[in-house]
Amino acid sequence: MVRLIKRYESRKLYDTEESRYVSLDEVADWVREGQEVRVVDNASGGDVTAQTLTQIILDEGRKGTSLLPTELLHDLVRVGQRAVESGVEQMHQKVDRFVQASIDRLGPVRRAREEMERLRSRLEELESSLSRLETGTTPAASRTRKRRSKGESR
Repeated sequence: MVRLIKRYESRKLYDTEESRYVSLDEVADWVREGQEVRVVDNASGGDVTAQTLTQIILDEGRKGTSLLPTELLHDLVRVGQRAVESGVEQMHQKVDRFVQASIDRLGPVRRAREEMERLRSRLEELESSLSRLETGTTPAASRTRKRRSKGESR
């Protein structure tokens, strides 16, 4: 079971299980005893567990009570940097894939729009031709009318 701790703007920590304010040392003791904790910012609801656990490590280092060897701390810093770099790289890859997928989806849409525009233009031409046929103003109809009128005058 995960113990929920709320952190307020004043940096006070509130244990929702015991309904009381607790210290960072108490949270550290729970973690050492194997208790899982989740710390959330009361205002935003954001998870601040990692920052709280880091604060515990920093405070122990200041007090000189940290049991963490320097070698492990170096590794943590290195892994942290690699994790950041890896995260940034993953984000770049995801954005690139998203952009490419968007472009791939837009290609057929663009071609369909162009085809629709060609069809619309062709339809307008056909409608115009039909109108001319109905009114007898096509070039062929004009020639026929001219021939008839010449024949009538003879």
